[in-house]
Amino acid sequence: MSGVARRRVGWISAAALLLLVAVVLSLAVGSRPIAIGEVYDALLHGGTSDNAQVVRSLRVPRTVIGVMVGVALAVAGTVLQGITRNPIAEPGILGISQGASLGVVCAIAFFGVHTLNGYVWFAFAGAALAAVCVYAVASSGRGGASPVKLALAGAAMNAFIASVVSAIVTTNARVLDEFRFWDVGSLSGRDATIAGQTWPFLAAGLLLVLAMARGLDALALGDDVARGLGRNVGLLRMAGTVGATVLTGVAVAAAGPIAFTGLAVPHIARALVGTGHRWLLPTAALLGPVMILTSDVIGRIVFQPSEVPVSVMTALAGVPFLIALVRRKAVAA
Repeated sequence: MSGVARRRVGWISAAALLLLVAVVLSLAVGSRPIAIGEVYDALLHGGTSDNAQVVRSLRVPRTVIGVMVGVALAVAGTVLQGITRNPIAEPGILGISQGASLGVVCAIAFFGVHTLNGYVWFAFAGAALAAVCVYAVASSGRGGASPVKLALAGAAMNAFIASVVSAIVTTNARVLDEFRFWDVGSLSGRDATIAGQTWPFLAAGLLLVLAMARGLDALALGDDVARGLGRNVGLLRMAGTVGATVLTGVAVAAAGPIAFTGLAVPHIARALVGTGHRWLLPTAALLGPVMILTSDVIGRIVFQPSEVPVSVMTALAGVPFLIALVRRKAVAA
């Protein structure tokens, strides 16, 4: 094994260890601290104590959803940066997050849905519809869905959907009151049902993007070079868009919009293991949940007994780190 490969394996192992630590902290730390031994007993030996019930019924589902959301956002951001060759691309660039928001607003305003479990499918449908519209617009005209056209179509769709959402919530106080609790982006109140509804889509999205890792490496060299290497650029870009849409839909449907993770984690992973997507995608998939779970744990304890939503904490924790990487010129575009 070469020195570069050993270094990459070392970083991936370190990321896996960090994820294990983050999972343990997520299960043990909160407004009610629980000893690690009690967490272990609650998971493996059952128990009827209050702490055991808290671990099994509240913190395990919350942690599982945090892992799923972190994986989905980080991998989606990595893929979007690859297919658009845009270092500031992230899951919101194609209007996917805003589409999910529109789906939830419509569920509340027009279909009488008032539960998190009910929001999931509407959020998924809105995210998918927004992505389809963006890709259809970007594919029209000469040149097909180029990186620039995808970014511009996504920006336009974001603005349009945001205006529609604003029009609905500002004219209906009841909808605004319910929507704002979902729109803040949080793991609080999520149960195992949501994880059960979304994990098949997470698995499908991951399989799709992992299968195209070599294709993403070819796209990074430019469309002409990728074609010269025998790659179908249009098919690669469409498959990447579908995979990123599914993954972002999973994250937004499960936890609401959580910004910055899909932007920062790919850069952090790229600084550690390089630009090859066979290494980059697994590293991002490990670091994404670390960022989400760590931010969630900090949000639980920083203003006890209240909680700071995870979307707020990801920005507060991630922005300084990304700025530090940029200043050190460790971020590869």
